[in-house]
Amino acid sequence: MGRVGIRELAAELGMSISTVSRAMNSRGEVSEATRERVRSAAERLGYQPNQSGRTLRRGATGTVALVMQTTTARTEMGETFYFTVCNGLQQVLAKRSLDLVLLPVGPAKDPYRYLVNAVDRHIADAYIISNTHRVDPRVELLTDRGVPFVALGRGGPEGHAWLDLDFEGVAAQTVERLVAAGHTRIALAYDDGDVNSTWEYTRGYRQSLAAHGLEPAAEIRLPDTPEGGGLLAERLLAMDPAPTAVMLAQETLALGLYKRFAETGVRPGEDLAVVGFRKNPVCDYLVPALTTFEVSLEAYGRRLGEIVLARMASPGEPVQEVWPMTVSPGTSDTAPPRAATRLG
Repeated sequence: MGRVGIRELAAELGMSISTVSRAMNSRGEVSEATRERVRSAAERLGYQPNQSGRTLRRGATGTVALVMQTTTARTEMGETFYFTVCNGLQQVLAKRSLDLVLLPVGPAKDPYRYLVNAVDRHIADAYIISNTHRVDPRVELLTDRGVPFVALGRGGPEGHAWLDLDFEGVAAQTVERLVAAGHTRIALAYDDGDVNSTWEYTRGYRQSLAAHGLEPAAEIRLPDTPEGGGLLAERLLAMDPAPTAVMLAQETLALGLYKRFAETGVRPGEDLAVVGFRKNPVCDYLVPALTTFEVSLEAYGRRLGEIVLARMASPGEPVQEVWPMTVSPGTSDTAPPRAATRLG
């Protein structure tokens, strides 16, 4: 049996919905025996009260929910992205006496079903969804239900509010930077998932190369973990001709890449130019310093909060914004391209 609501519970007991409702809420005109029978059946069948209906009677929940997808690897690395964004987000929500709740979706859970359950229970008055896909069923779900929401990232179908980092622009700037330094064999490494941010970054990479009459040296898909970075190093070491530069759509790949290169004598920044995506504290101690792009995540969170409040106040024209990032130069991409065709 699927979700058991008050209709299913009433049908199972052969009672009216109003009788079951009075019994569950301990109202008068219902005997103690009936209350006990209803509660016993509710427990046996796994009855879930309709939080939406309850909330309508009580008033709004006063909360905004951020649905964040987590992985074991990111948790173990102490990934700070969401929590820094939340600092700014909370600053804005607090001014309206709204609370922020985090709804982490682990790797074993279906993000769509998780959100359906949250909306059915009316956990929050508005939602922020993350890790959006090119076609994301969560967008249609929230739109159809009339629930205010903002997507932290682009994704279809169109016509909803979103705020996204400039993945495409960063990729294009990276290509321009590398081409200006003399590189023509530029590879791309990106995660093996299906999030829209990777698609945007890849599009910027391809379009910018094409504008210079260049072809991708390689497009390598791997897990966006330090272990994935180690696998990337192995792939690059095996290539002939090898790229002279590699762009990392996820900067955490640099951790494993640097480690494996150190074991094989390859020097990032000298034998191979390396550029990451976002300036991330987990990469701060890499030597040579990794060239990345910088963004104030707290300011990003504040803007996210403003957009959420706008959606809660009015379902008018949705805000859709790309958030700019600026280069944070390191020394991982400063040397000119080497003449050798293989690494190591």
